[in-house]
Amino acid sequence: MTSKTTQQDFIDQAVKRYSSLFTLPPHSTILFFLALLCIVGGFFVILPFTQAYLGILWGACLFLIIGLSDLSVCRLLRSEPVYNARRCNGLSLFSTTLWVGLMLIGAALGMLFQDAEVWLKIFLFGFCAVSLLRLLVYSATLFKGFWMASVAALLQPVLWVGFLYFTWPWLTGKSLEASFFLFPLVSIPIIVATILLFTFIINRVGKKSLGVSSMALLKAFLANWIEDVNKPLEDLLEALGTEQTVNVSLLAFTTENHGKAMIAVPALHPGPFKNVGSSPLPYMMQATLEKQLGCVTAVPHGLFGHELDLASQAQNHKVLEAVSNSLDFHDFADEASPFVHVKSKTATACCQIFGDCALLTLTVAPKTTEDLPQELGFLAIEEAKKKGLESAFVINAHNSIDDDGFRLEENINSLKKATVESLEKAAKSKRATLRVGAAKVVPSEFNLEDGMGAGGIVAIVVQVGKQTTVYVTIDGNNMVSGLREKILAALKDVGVDDGEVLTTDTHAVSAVVLNRRGYHPVGEVMDNEKLIAYIKKAVSDALGNLEPVKTSWRTFSVPNVKVIGGKQIEALCALTNEASKQAKKSAIFLFPVASAVLIALLLLL
Repeated sequence: MTSKTTQQDFIDQAVKRYSSLFTLPPHSTILFFLALLCIVGGFFVILPFTQAYLGILWGACLFLIIGLSDLSVCRLLRSEPVYNARRCNGLSLFSTTLWVGLMLIGAALGMLFQDAEVWLKIFLFGFCAVSLLRLLVYSATLFKGFWMASVAALLQPVLWVGFLYFTWPWLTGKSLEASFFLFPLVSIPIIVATILLFTFIINRVGKKSLGVSSMALLKAFLANWIEDVNKPLEDLLEALGTEQTVNVSLLAFTTENHGKAMIAVPALHPGPFKNVGSSPLPYMMQATLEKQLGCVTAVPHGLFGHELDLASQAQNHKVLEAVSNSLDFHDFADEASPFVHVKSKTATACCQIFGDCALLTLTVAPKTTEDLPQELGFLAIEEAKKKGLESAFVINAHNSIDDDGFRLEENINSLKKATVESLEKAAKSKRATLRVGAAKVVPSEFNLEDGMGAGGIVAIVVQVGKQTTVYVTIDGNNMVSGLREKILAALKDVGVDDGEVLTTDTHAVSAVVLNRRGYHPVGEVMDNEKLIAYIKKAVSDALGNLEPVKTSWRTFSVPNVKVIGGKQIEALCALTNEASKQAKKSAIFLFPVASAVLIALLLLL
């Protein structure tokens, strides 16, 4: 249980860090404030030395320097995934704000002491502060290496200093002493050495625990979160991952002439987030099966956690290829048991037997239902075999989330009891011929930011005797507490007796919005009434194409699949925490020491 918690903690911490990121304003807004900052700032910082209009001209020249230097950096970094003109200018806006603020302090002190060199020394301290900031940002985000980061970071501050030195006689009527020309030559190595030491300390944390530098991991995360570039991160996950054999279970419904519907339950977790690893796998599997078989397909969530996240898109395609080559079904049956519904304290288990295989769904709704352990699947298979069945598929309904969190230890016994009782009840039920209808609706007004994946809403209606039930699968990562119950109540209006609402747990919706979760569960920001209307339409369409079917199932293995792995997730969790702690400790020590050395040098000028 400890391992499970730690694995989820890593993803939660990663999403928490993502949700602390900020978005830049539009490019035109950044340029406007840059221009305003330079021109207005120039007016005030030069006011003690010369006429106001000359300060405006001086500030306009600073803005021109920013524009030209950022344009040069953009060209230099054109192959970098993170940087474009907007982001280069955005960094310049932050660094210029800091520098102009220090210059204003310098101007005030210069006027107070009637000494232009006081202003100049504070200007040069601003050069150091801005250079440290820019070099830290570029070195933490560029893939091209530290020396390219140094060029990108220092070009603009050096040009600013050069411009000031060039205009100094014009501003003050005095020549600069030679020592001021030496200061940048001495301070730049100190700045570079400080950042090199800082990054060395941070990288050592990652290399010690995983053999991967912490900054490399940070760069890969940023490239994915900011620009959807998943290759750098997936390359790291591939290197850290382990090979496993994974299973995929398929339940097929066919008529005499064509495939009718498919329920696919892969023994994989669709994570960790966004477009990385197996995050989009439910829709990819759905699309693959629908294209190949020509039938509606649902891919609900199995009993697995983040330890079975696939490492890359290459691993996704390996699994999908195996699925495509494993669609040869045999031993069809035309009878099924009624859908049974068992509640045991906090847990609800629904069970239906198709041929010699039981299909179960588990939830603790309306309480939070998150990833469930494999032991429930093993228990279901063992109990199914005791009752003369060949196997059992267990689906984690993953259909309720609230702010109280998921407490597996409090619910595991209830889940086990509900599993056993539902199997027993279904096995005792009288079987009857089977009719199935299926339909899919993809709402155009809901998208990833709203919590809806590309797979949309799938309804598979199952009619056994006089009982009509439905399995509704929504391509999302969980749903808000209480919505499941509203949906099931609303479906009685269209002629459904019972059923269950499932989500795929797709992580394609994760890390695409800036909130505390990093995603919206189904129904959190969607109009619930519109969502229910879409679900009712899918169910009505499925009811409209009900027809006799036969059913068959199979479970097959996919060997040598690279997954991130439980130990690796725990190590990544530890790395995230340790690197963050080490960065704080190092910053508290290194940057004040570097600042003190630079201030001492300025005082000696």
